[in-house]
Amino acid sequence: MSFFNKILASVGVGNARVDTKLSDSIFTAGNTISGVTEVTGGHTSQEIESIYLKVFTTYERESNDSKYTDSVAFFSYKLNEPFTIQKDEMKSFPFSFKLPLITPVTMGKTRVWIQTSLDIKNSVDPGDKDFIEIRPNAFVQAGLNAAQNLGLILRKVDCEEAPRAYKGMTKFVQEFEFVAINGPFKGKFDEIELVFIPKEDDQYELLVQVDRRVRGFTSLLSEAAGLDESYFRLHLTSADFPQLESRLKQEIGRYA
Repeated sequence: MSFFNKILASVGVGNARVDTKLSDSIFTAGNTISGVTEVTGGHTSQEIESIYLKVFTTYERESNDSKYTDSVAFFSYKLNEPFTIQKDEMKSFPFSFKLPLITPVTMGKTRVWIQTSLDIKNSVDPGDKDFIEIRPNAFVQAGLNAAQNLGLILRKVDCEEAPRAYKGMTKFVQEFEFVAINGPFKGKFDEIELVFIPKEDDQYELLVQVDRRVRGFTSLLSEAAGLDESYFRLHLTSADFPQLESRLKQEIGRYA
């Protein structure tokens, strides 16, 4: 029976099980996330090589004029050294780690989850998936507030493949797309996009893309050639929050 159970476990039947229990389900980028991972033995003893907690999201990329949605693990945390789990035994592994600053906000189509996986020798690896809510941290919230105060309405939030200049740091960036419904930019732009790139705990780079509204034949040709979009960037620290609205108004206004 023991040999038969080992055969079943090798294909995932009667295998060890894993369950991660988080201390909370709501976080901001940079927060410490903690909890416990429980491993319960199956019908036979098994060698567990490692337990990994990975933080995932999805992003869109373009290739050959087609769009694809990829899942990406942008953070990985190894929980343990190799051990043996006996039949019906349960072991608990507390953990604590800091969510990366690049962790996207769960707005729009963006989803973030923690995937727990057991690396079991000669067997199918079981897993556990826990979705979490990520709220804007102080930098992102300051940018969203400034945009709202300028009459911009958030239309779309998603993760896109990172620009070439940032691919060494991250595979994706989160874009916040706005339209000017009221305020000084009403009717002047098709859309305005904000991207927050963390540099350090108290330093961010804010990338702003301004998409001009088409006016006349010359502007139509510019749009067709992809020349209607303009970019600028702002270096931010928390000391810049009170002036962020006026800085955005001044810089965006250059393209009106």
